[in-house]
Amino acid sequence: MDHTPDSRAILLIDDDRELGDLLRDYLAREGFRLEVAADGPAGLERARTGAHSLVLLDVMLPGLDGFEVLRELRRGSAVPVIMLTARGEDVDRIVGLELGADDYLPKPFNPREMAARVKAVLRRAGSAAPPATAPEPEGLDFGPLRLDLAGHRAQLAGADLELTPIEFALLRELSRGAGRVLSRDTLLDRVRGREFELFDRSIDVHISHLRQKLGDDPRRPRWIRTVRSVGYVFIGAP
Repeated sequence: MDHTPDSRAILLIDDDRELGDLLRDYLAREGFRLEVAADGPAGLERARTGAHSLVLLDVMLPGLDGFEVLRELRRGSAVPVIMLTARGEDVDRIVGLELGADDYLPKPFNPREMAARVKAVLRRAGSAAPPATAPEPEGLDFGPLRLDLAGHRAQLAGADLELTPIEFALLRELSRGAGRVLSRDTLLDRVRGREFELFDRSIDVHISHLRQKLGDDPRRPRWIRTVRSVGYVFIGAP
């Protein structure tokens, strides 16, 4: 019998008991509940119930391997799936994505990165649903800085800022979350996609260019402050 997906419920299909215990504890601190299935057939049965918001699926499984599980699951379910692959196995990554995986993570991995990937995939999945919030304003004002969201333009003290599309997108996302620290993973997930190719630490280069155009000194920031080892926060006030 199908269930309504629980937004905090995650299914791990992996026969590594130690990994399951580790992720259960770590993801619990992030507000998620982890269920573990130790083989392919059991994992496929649980995934088909529709009770989980996301599935973490190992490639190497007893009974049915991860590709077989994903192939069967995609016949009737669009639940987000992150494949867990052996490090360096590009073929596993490519095959998984072709079969309908939403992301992949090579083993061994840092639990913090796993949590970030989970949140990113869930955000993407949720963005397909109709928004329940009020329509977004056409512009954002922060004293001398104004963003025209519809026109993809920014002005500082009345003068147009010559921003690249990626720089405008970064400024838009940072300003939308004014006062909140946004990790590099969050910014990467929100900005890259069909319009842009943005990877890893290249985000720091784009932020540096954006700061220069804003006339912002990273040592005494007026607009964007770096949070070491985490990301960035927009500190401009309306």
